[in-house]
Amino acid sequence: MSSAKSEERRAKIAVFVSGGGTNLQALIDAQKAAIIKSGKISLVVSSNPEAFAISRAQSADIAHVTVDLAELTTQTDFEERLCALMDLWQIDLIVLAGFMRILSESFTSRFEGRIINVHPSLIPAFCGKGFYGLRVHKAALSYGVKLTGATVHYVNQTPDGGEIISQKAVEVLDSDTPETLQKRVMEQAEWLLLPQACESVCKQILKGR
Repeated sequence: MSSAKSEERRAKIAVFVSGGGTNLQALIDAQKAAIIKSGKISLVVSSNPEAFAISRAQSADIAHVTVDLAELTTQTDFEERLCALMDLWQIDLIVLAGFMRILSESFTSRFEGRIINVHPSLIPAFCGKGFYGLRVHKAALSYGVKLTGATVHYVNQTPDGGEIISQKAVEVLDSDTPETLQKRVMEQAEWLLLPQACESVCKQILKGR
């Protein structure tokens, strides 16, 4: 098979980021390791012009663009810009990897079944509006759970409310702080689940073409 035909059989992925980009790096590493082989990261979209994730994209020679809501008038303008980019780059799958903006039903319905997100808990625990980053792990420790983990799910109009794709449990230690728990959940769950789910969904997208 020629390289051109091989490229045609890879789904185009856009990764939406806002911060450090650790999950983006996990996806980049998985692509290099051929864990993700049915898709290719074609574009990184940041909502934050100072996000370190942009440097990760640059280092991996991946195209990147910033769409800053602060420079746009409304959420509608913000999402229209995102849609224009997805059309321009002919994106098949959107991966939310630490993307700190809520997307409206108008946007998510347009890309139904083609947006996935990783959340640092075992949904339906510690999820939904207001649960993100260290807040999730603080809540888990406050509640006293013995198991937490991560969930990859499809994205719809309800924060963390889409169909679950995969989950992985992580033990909570008595000595844990929100920071140590966050790190272990990333290392033992998020960075494994997200690339696997990405490959699985890309396969489904290619079958549906």
